[in-house]
Amino acid sequence: MSEYELGTALDTDYYGVFENVPAEDRAVWQRARDFIIEILPEVNDAWDKAEYPLRWATRLGELDLLNDGVEGPGLNTISPLAAGLATMELSRGDGSIGTIVGVQAGLALRSVAMYGSDEQKAEWLVPLSRGEKLGAFALTEPDHGSDSVSLETTAVRDGDEWVINGSKKWIGNGSVGHMSVVWARDEAGNVRGFIVPQDTPGYSATTITGKVSLRAIHQAEITFTNMRVPADAVLPGANSFKDTAKILFATRLGVAWGALGHATAMYEAALTYAQQRIQFGKPLASFQMVQERLTEMLAELTSMQMHCLVLTQREAAGTMTPTQASLAKYNNTRKARQIAQIARDMLGGNGILLEHHVIRHFADVEALHTYEGTESVQALLVGRDVTGKGAFA
Repeated sequence: MSEYELGTALDTDYYGVFENVPAEDRAVWQRARDFIIEILPEVNDAWDKAEYPLRWATRLGELDLLNDGVEGPGLNTISPLAAGLATMELSRGDGSIGTIVGVQAGLALRSVAMYGSDEQKAEWLVPLSRGEKLGAFALTEPDHGSDSVSLETTAVRDGDEWVINGSKKWIGNGSVGHMSVVWARDEAGNVRGFIVPQDTPGYSATTITGKVSLRAIHQAEITFTNMRVPADAVLPGANSFKDTAKILFATRLGVAWGALGHATAMYEAALTYAQQRIQFGKPLASFQMVQERLTEMLAELTSMQMHCLVLTQREAAGTMTPTQASLAKYNNTRKARQIAQIARDMLGGNGILLEHHVIRHFADVEALHTYEGTESVQALLVGRDVTGKGAFA
């Protein structure tokens, strides 16, 4: 048993950014916190063993935390602010849990809600939101990550069926779920989405091993070999990569909220440790250098909170632009990395022990910094917006 207790939430909010959160949204936030308190004793062990406790996803569904603000028949839709606060809180507990919501709700559920037929929505929306079925979002390919618009997976119409060939990589839930939303290019060159049960013949998925980030959720490498799906597997509302990109834009702000959750956990662990750790006869918190480091982390954390709140207000008002979400993701994942370095260093040797949580968040932030668009891609998107000149090639 550790002599330090570093996992307790301190509700850090130096500027009172979240003072006026409505009661309904605060209730969602509290459910997320209760869930983290419930499962936190399991998290380090699952992360250490690279095990994905699927019951976590089911439990999230039971607590109505698999929504991410998605609207659709049968869904208990929450506000953008509630969705962000839940993502923040779940990521404060563990990045894998935040990613479960991002994949299940932000990507798979949102794809069906935005572009599915009435029949597809009736079949999938409620089971996905309740965690009764696990969904995946199969877009990224082994050779196409940042340039996912160039995807090579093909879908060829053959009578009443589509024949899909190709491969995908880094697909959360892709090897352990029930369905995948598969993105492929048709014969006319259009990007289409397909709902594919994971037990479909020709669908072969392997869990990626050797990860040093997000170890308590599984990502898969998937191969489609002459995989046949019926004509009604197509998402009728998705007909181009622009449609696919709208889903990614919708989830990008959630990544900024997730980074805030990680940063909050690391700052609060460092603050608590500095108050508990005795060196040279007094707490670390009594030293000038430690107070300066804590202040630096708090300044960055407060900036991250304001980015999230302002953009979420714009999202709720329908005025947030995709590049604004890109800037928030760019800023917050960078700041989370900075806080991770300081917090890990402040804990000294204890900073590399899972029981103190910081090193787990340190590693997970590296994945968060990359997915949903790398730092370079976000910079190019914002740069094009402010200069009017594309610099992607």
